[in-house]
Amino acid sequence: MGIEPVEVFAARQDDEKFNELVEKNKRFILYSAYNTVHRFVTESDDEWSIALIAFREAVLSYDESKGGFKGFASLVIKRRLLDYIRSEEKYRSEISVEPDSMDGDMDSGDAEGISPVQAELRQKNVEASEQVSRDSENRARDEIEAVQQLLQGYGFSFYELTECSPKAGKTKESCAAAVRTLLKSPDLLEKMRKSKTLPMKELCKESGVSRKILDRHRKYIIAAVEILNGEYPLLASYMDYIRKGLGP
Repeated sequence: MGIEPVEVFAARQDDEKFNELVEKNKRFILYSAYNTVHRFVTESDDEWSIALIAFREAVLSYDESKGGFKGFASLVIKRRLLDYIRSEEKYRSEISVEPDSMDGDMDSGDAEGISPVQAELRQKNVEASEQVSRDSENRARDEIEAVQQLLQGYGFSFYELTECSPKAGKTKESCAAAVRTLLKSPDLLEKMRKSKTLPMKELCKESGVSRKILDRHRKYIIAAVEILNGEYPLLASYMDYIRKGLGP
């Protein structure tokens, strides 16, 4: 069940409405977090707090013209959690490689008990990490905007993909088989692009995937084909399981 734009706009203006929206969609927020970190998330975890902040960000920045809210919110949650994971990994790596020779004399006024050299190194690492994160986010945004324009020609939005993506392992592999078939067949790919839909009869026959699955996941298959066939390296990285089956 989707979240109506009117609910989002009401929550944007009223904290009580926002809390109600969170309560109604708690399972969605937790599932979005789970889908990113690939483990069970509870409301006592840091990931829940990050996901909740991201959900708030999505409410405040949502634009109805960009498609359904849930797809957009899921993308924001994923992006913020990935940023959090990267920052945590960077911090752990930084702590593990700090050499004893850099300890120096401790500044008695340093509340964290680290030397000025270590403090400067940590700050530089944080700034570098933030810059990498910003650059990556900008590149991802550019890719998403480009794909969004491309998919509009097919009559749907990039932000709808979260809700129509395959979840079960067998279904994911069936969709991957359909995508690979299209990518390996210039004729079928051309038919898809001309008709702006999947060439169902031929695709069923050549991929061995049932029409029911093709119908249900049509948008995802089309988007995956266009992303993997184009210059969208960041988005394509989420579809490595498809690309690996294409061979050399």
